[in-house]
Amino acid sequence: MHILSIVRIVGILVMCFSVAMLAPAFVALIYGDGGGKAFMQSFVISLIVGTTLWWSCHSHKQELRSREGFIIVVAFWVVLGSLASIPFMLFEYPDLTVASSFFEAFSGLTTTGATTIVGLDDLPKAILFYRQLLQWMGGMGIIVLAVAIIPLLGIGGMSLYRAEMSGPMKEQKMRPRIAETAKILWFIYASLTILCALAYYLAGMSPFDAISHSFSTVSIGGFSTHDASIGYFNDSWINLITAVFLWISACNFALHFRAFSEINKGGFFKIYRNDPEFRFFVSIQVILILICSAVMLSHSYFETTWENIEQVIFQSVSISTTTGYTTSDFSAWPSFVPMLLIIASFIGGCAGSVGGGVRVARILVLYLQGKRELKLFVHPNLVYPIKWGKRILDERVIGSIWAFFSAYLLVFIICLLGVIACGVDVFNAFNAVLACINNLGPAMGIVNSNMVEIPDSAKCILTIAMVCGRLEIFTLLALFSPTFWKA
Repeated sequence: MHILSIVRIVGILVMCFSVAMLAPAFVALIYGDGGGKAFMQSFVISLIVGTTLWWSCHSHKQELRSREGFIIVVAFWVVLGSLASIPFMLFEYPDLTVASSFFEAFSGLTTTGATTIVGLDDLPKAILFYRQLLQWMGGMGIIVLAVAIIPLLGIGGMSLYRAEMSGPMKEQKMRPRIAETAKILWFIYASLTILCALAYYLAGMSPFDAISHSFSTVSIGGFSTHDASIGYFNDSWINLITAVFLWISACNFALHFRAFSEINKGGFFKIYRNDPEFRFFVSIQVILILICSAVMLSHSYFETTWENIEQVIFQSVSISTTTGYTTSDFSAWPSFVPMLLIIASFIGGCAGSVGGGVRVARILVLYLQGKRELKLFVHPNLVYPIKWGKRILDERVIGSIWAFFSAYLLVFIICLLGVIACGVDVFNAFNAVLACINNLGPAMGIVNSNMVEIPDSAKCILTIAMVCGRLEIFTLLALFSPTFWKA
């Protein structure tokens, strides 16, 4: 185990992250809101930490193996999240505890969107921008960005990519070189962000709100610069723009790349049409919207038919993709609708997207295996392989998905019991853990808009749940396996 090489690489990544502190400091300079000092102090602290880690081990440059990649991913998220919490501690308003500061930072980086801050409309622009920026950086994965850069420093990146971009179809790569793949992913990600910001601006948002919300929309984060979230704007066009970009960002980014690479050959729509996960994802979204619309219309919850449908489209896409934007208190809707949407958040986005949850690809494979088991129950001697498109899935892939699902439930139960032990009642504890492990943000009960009423001890557990959800559990659980540490 090359511990010193790991420390060196983490130091380089932390130094790269420290530069991000300068962006909100520049925003503070533009708006003169007095927030620049805290971010300059955070920049210096982060730079010193990163430089110290790097310089103390700068001569150690061993090639990374898979185990080192997993350790770097976990160590970087822990160190990065800790340093990202510093600005929240330095600001006098909001006056956050240490636990709340860590929670807010990790919520941003993991694109969970749960917050411990109220009174967003009165906060300095710098800290509002910083929260959005954390989500944007965390959206595609800080490590994937680093993999595009650090090969220039002589560091291999494939093992980092595998640890960060875990998923059932992670072996499918768009290019043989991981650095090129990461750059393409970030190009698509940045292009969507620019288009989203422009659309928001044309729809009537201020430049600051348009840029800030484009960060948390494309990252499927859910942070807003207003307490009322997207509902603050009360605009149908903004609601629809948000839903469209959330839907795009919840799809597999590798699929987007393959589709655009075929656009000159006339195969743009064919790529999407032939992808099993994409078809299943669209089916889920359409079914959700139809069911929820029928319920809302039957209750005449909003005044007009269009308003009922518009609100359902927005909220269905927002919750099911684990974004967590709201236009109204959806927990007060007819109880069937919020419960259905909360359950849908367990499915989340597609593999290779920035969404949370179990992921559509895994749910689809479990569904296909369920169909096979029913047929085998009737015809025990039937040979019935599970196909992903035209490819027969390896039984190891199916087994790994069941293992992930079991680990997911185990971590969920452990976190749930831990939060209950901290004094939170069962209903609110269930919703809080669900919101964090699915990287959703809001849920029902006292966490329908923020986590202010959750005790600090429970916030520590929920912070761990957020990281487990972001790293898809196995990356963390692997570190607790004795086999992992054997030479």
